[in-house]
Amino acid sequence: MAPAFDFRVTHRDGTARCGILATPHGVVRTPAFMPVGTRGAVKAILQRDLGELGAEILLANTYHLQLRPGADLIARHGGLHGFIGWSGPILTDSGGYQVFSLAGRRTVDEEGARFRSHLDGDEQLLTPERATDLQWQLGSDIAMAFDECIAYPCEPSAARRAMERTLRWAERARHRHAALQQSDAAGPNPGQAQFGIVQGGIHRDLRAASVRATVALGFDGYAIGGLSVGESVEAMYDVVADSAPQLPEDRPRYLMGAGTPVDLVEAVARGVDLFDCVLPTRNARNGQLFTSAGRLNIKQARFADDARPPDERCRCYTCRHHSRAYLRHLFVAREMSAATLNTLHNLHFYLDTMRRIQEAIKLGSLETLRQEFHLIDPRQP
Repeated sequence: MAPAFDFRVTHRDGTARCGILATPHGVVRTPAFMPVGTRGAVKAILQRDLGELGAEILLANTYHLQLRPGADLIARHGGLHGFIGWSGPILTDSGGYQVFSLAGRRTVDEEGARFRSHLDGDEQLLTPERATDLQWQLGSDIAMAFDECIAYPCEPSAARRAMERTLRWAERARHRHAALQQSDAAGPNPGQAQFGIVQGGIHRDLRAASVRATVALGFDGYAIGGLSVGESVEAMYDVVADSAPQLPEDRPRYLMGAGTPVDLVEAVARGVDLFDCVLPTRNARNGQLFTSAGRLNIKQARFADDARPPDERCRCYTCRHHSRAYLRHLFVAREMSAATLNTLHNLHFYLDTMRRIQEAIKLGSLETLRQEFHLIDPRQP
């Protein structure tokens, strides 16, 4: 493994930037999209497929992996890299969003979050220290601090309480991570980095306060969290535009859980470096494909005798080998290969979008690319 975590910006186009993110398990060229492998697997495809698609970093989730099969077991198998057979970088989410999504099954206090497992109903307690310990056992290259995500809409007072608690939790997580690095605690990845998460809802003053206090804790990178929870696209863009430039220039910036291809372009233009989202894989399993001409619902009857590939401009395996008619047949017949072929296409589209964004930044032509994506996805402002 490489010895250290490092990030440097290599090119700029306005606020947008390209960079090199070095981790113990390899280099990531940013801006980058992380396919979501919540339980250690990206649904419907293999790690081999991810490598062939050009994915450089994956996301996995601490909450789900702790419940099954357990961080202790994964640590005994060489950490998450060894357990799932992926040699590249991995980022693990702390589980804050998953705890938030449990709604009536959890309670949150200063210590942490208590919840009932969605698998067997057992009571669980996730604290900033526990989330840090679990990710240390998993051996991810980037571990996220435990945060409190709050629903939209909410009162400013509730958003402030959650933001301030997230800051107190972030300080505890930072201290715990530093202690693990300085101790003899066995971990599969001693070079693990830790990112802090900025919260504050859609409130500019709360976000600014969160940025200042989170940066003061000296994390290796920073995430903009608490978005894609029901707010408008315009509100999300405004929060990103306000928050990203306030984050350190020499640290990676990560927008959590967003979004559509045009969201990626817009967030990059506002200074973001890393992304994850379930849309390309979830929509693939539901028969919706992202294409250069807009979204395509392959289950529609009009594709039953259509010999064209899903996207005539695409060079993914699915588009090079299969027709819309065949993909519709597989989906209607509920063949497992429908999810696989659709997922291969959608992830290729997302990863290729990131490659096009990188190239546009290097050429100083990101604005032209932005306009192209707005033409194929006019729902965005």
